[in-house]
Amino acid sequence: TSPLVNEYLVVLMFGFFGWKITLFYVLFGNLIGIFTGFILGQMGLEKYIDDAYKPKKSCCCSSVRNVCEEQVIKNYETHRDRLIFGIDEAKGIIHKLWKWILLGVAIGAVIHNYVPREFLMSVINKTGFFSVPLATLIGVPMYGSCAAIVPIAVVLFQKGLPLGTILAFMMATSALSLPEAIILKQAMKLKLILIFFGITTIGIILTGYIFNLLM
Repeated sequence: TSPLVNEYLVVLMFGFFGWKITLFYVLFGNLIGIFTGFILGQMGLEKYIDDAYKPKKSCCCSSVRNVCEEQVIKNYETHRDRLIFGIDEAKGIIHKLWKWILLGVAIGAVIHNYVPREFLMSVINKTGFFSVPLATLIGVPMYGSCAAIVPIAVVLFQKGLPLGTILAFMMATSALSLPEAIILKQAMKLKLILIFFGITTIGIILTGYIFNLLM
């Protein structure tokens, strides 16, 4: 569920909003993560993972599968073997992703510093019932640190913006972002990223409406 439920965000929310709202945030954030993971798992989307990141099949026949599994275990039975294998795998992943990670961070920095948030929030405040999906959709392409999001949320809450709308914006901003999509694109096909973003966005919107009804 990270960064949908972020430990830093939990601490800040506890200080600004109290333990009850923070507890609800953690609960609903985990529920979104669990049900989203369950839905994605049932959809059979493994075919949309880049071949380089799929498990390597060492067996082509079910009759010899147990023998192959035993051989794999023997190959990495010592801590040193496992450590070397882990380091080699990490090097391979970093080699494939480092350029895209830098690109994602750079785009995120530009968005973080130059998007007119005050204007966007004023628009959200005027949309009434549709403020939750609008706040979520605005939060998805944006990028911001938890330290920057919570103070903005507090000001908006003090100005009368519904809590569910604020939480929807916070969760979308921290959990779904353009830099994240750029990085994931190197390991996943676009269709899988869109499905993941779509299901998570729906979960965040539902959470926002539930909070607005309860609070």
